Amino acid sequence: MSMKEKSVHCLGKAGFHQIAYTEWGAPEAARTLICVHGLTRNGRDFDTLASALEDQYRIICPDVVGRGKSDWLQSGSEYQNPNYLADLATLLAKTGAREVDWLGTSMGGILGMLMATVPGNPIKRLIINDVGPFLPKAALERIASYTGNAPDFDDLAALESYLRDVHATFGDLTDGQWRHMAETSHRTLEGGKVALAYDPAIGDNFRAGPLDDVDMWGFWDLIRCPTLVLRGETSDLLRQEDAEAMTQRGPKAELVEIPGCGHAPALMAADQIAIVRDWLNR
Repeated sequence: MSMKEKSVHCLGKAGFHQIAYTEWGAPEAARTLICVHGLTRNGRDFDTLASALEDQYRIICPDVVGRGKSDWLQSGSEYQNPNYLADLATLLAKTGAREVDWLGTSMGGILGMLMATVPGNPIKRLIINDVGPFLPKAALERIASYTGNAPDFDDLAALESYLRDVHATFGDLTDGQWRHMAETSHRTLEGGKVALAYDPAIGDNFRAGPLDDVDMWGFWDLIRCPTLVLRGETSDLLRQEDAEAMTQRGPKAELVEIPGCGHAPALMAADQIAIVRDWLNR
């Protein structure tokens, strides 16, 4: 099998916009896995994982609006969870799947958590990668410091160097994996320079006012589906005490801590992919 690039039109406040996504595996596969990326990333982050799981799953990896090959919205104020959820509901409808498993990294995990609380939602199993219902102010400030602030780069090597620096906490990626990340998350500007493939305005809401802790435990307590939480051992976004509380409340998640990384494990290493595969196959 191989990756197919597709898109779906979604209705927002200012009109329709196009959401790009990659699809792996057999369209008629019995199981569908939705993989949703982090704040400044895109669906191509899941290429390695998807190619490893496509013998068992149809895998759908969207570029959330404003990222990757998806359209940008007219106003930065529109980059909000309810709008993302509406887009993802349209994508889920297009897949035709009655039930899906959901793997979300960081922002994608928050969207999975929120989707899993909606009555009638199709999420059968939920994997949340390095995020939880409590977001500490200090970690949000760190993420806000780079979101939408990246410069333009002279070439892909310079952009890759920036990614290695700002995402060092993703863990011990190979040179090939960093290069793949650069190749799949840049856009070429007029004049030949390159920039990150996302709308800088996705950072507007972060900078609109002072950041504070975010508490979403009320949502967590509504989740009923089997849930796995992955935590990078040095994560600043998912604190250890919150990860442990996630095993006691709501869906009473299983917790696996991943050594050698912080926020957020890249899920590109074979041992990390095996954790996902084994849990989904239980």
